[in-house]
Parts: sequence; C-alpha cells; structure tokens
Amino acid sequence: MKANILLIDDEQSVQATLGLRLRTEGYLVDTASDGMEGLEKGTASPFDLIILDVILPDRNGFDICRDIRQAGVATPILFLTARKQTTDKVLGLKLGADDYVTKPFRSEELLARVEVLLRRVPVRSGCGVHQFGSIRVDLRRAEVTRDGTPVYLSAREFQLLRYFIERAESTIPRSQLLQSIWGYNDKTLTRTVDMHVCSLREKMEQNPRCPELIVTVTGVGYKFMGSKSF
Repeated sequence: MKANILLIDDEQSVQATLGLRLRTEGYLVDTASDGMEGLEKGTASPFDLIILDVILPDRNGFDICRDIRQAGVATPILFLTARKQTTDKVLGLKLGADDYVTKPFRSEELLARVEVLLRRVPVRSGCGVHQFGSIRVDLRRAEVTRDGTPVYLSAREFQLLRYFIERAESTIPRSQLLQSIWGYNDKTLTRTVDMHVCSLREKMEQNPRCPELIVTVTGVGYKFMGSKSF
C-alpha cells in the first residue's frame, strides 16, 4: 500500500515542487494551505505522515501539532520550516513532532527522513480496531481513546503499543524491544524500554501501579494481556 502524506504549507511553490517530488517517489499526497484546513484534515483522515510548516495563516504549526496530538492522533509529524532557532526545534519536538527540517533543504535529505519516519511507524497497516476494557485502539487511524476521550501517545509510544498488541499474551524480552523498536543491539544498556512502558501504563492502565494490560515478566521483559479485536 502506498504511504499517504499530508503536506501543510502555505507556500504554493513548496506544495508544487515537494508535492511533485513525493508523488514521483510513489507517495500519495494531500495538501493544506492554512492552519485550520491542515488541522481538520490531520485529525479527520488517516495519514501515514504529516509534513507541517510552522508559519501558517490562521494558526501556527506548533498549535496544530499540539492539537493533533491532543486529539489522540499518533501519525508521525515532520516540521518543515524556515525557523532555525534551537528553541523552536526543542519546542516542536516537545509538542509531539518526530523530526524537524529547516528551509532551504536538500530534497534527498528530506526524502531520507520521510523514509525513516514511515519505517518507524507503519500506522496504516494495522489489522483493525482493538478494545481492552475502556481502551480502544484503532491501528488504521493511529488513534487511542479511553472511555471515548482521546489519549495522546507519541509516535514511539504508539509504535510500542502496536508491537505489544500484535504479540498479545507472548512474553517479549527487553532486548527484542530495543532491537525492533529502537534499533539498538542486545548489549545496549538503557532504561528506554522501561521508561516508555511506564509512560504507556500511566496513560492506559486503570491503576498504573498494578498494571493489568502491560505486565512485567520478572527478569525477562513484558507481556501484553489483551486480545480482543474487530
């Protein structure tokens, strides 16, 4: 299936040249020229990647990124902007963006970053909707809700959750998660897996201190206790 990309940028030259280059590479591309249109499309339709400018009519890209994440949409977001200040980059990443490219840019570099993000979270290839008590996970739309209220997950958290769901009730070693999700070798010493699992529990478990969905297998790793889907 071809990846579907939403390009939110008010510069017609960027829409034309970048849109053409992405289509030439085989991607499906939809565009938006202002903040409100971009937010509406980004939250209403399933995309594999959103390329987002910061300076836009109506609303800026930082606000759009924040609102997309608060809506529970975990689609990867790549900022593409002329703002080069480190503080802007940090702000964008803290709001939930996955990458930040400044203008002017080399198309080869941008395409490489697009490929990396699409490999990291293939959100549209999920097998359907999963329900675990009050938690509902739609892999196709990359959306998570709890009692009908959107749950914000970062792109990495959603990738980890998807990995757990696809291997429900199987014990998954930490080393396997490090290799599959982060690309680290099995000798890497890091608390990354535990930190992300802890964050997922805080957002999804009824009682994070006594988890029922993501349980610890002492000395090995984790097991996801859920299997209902439709």
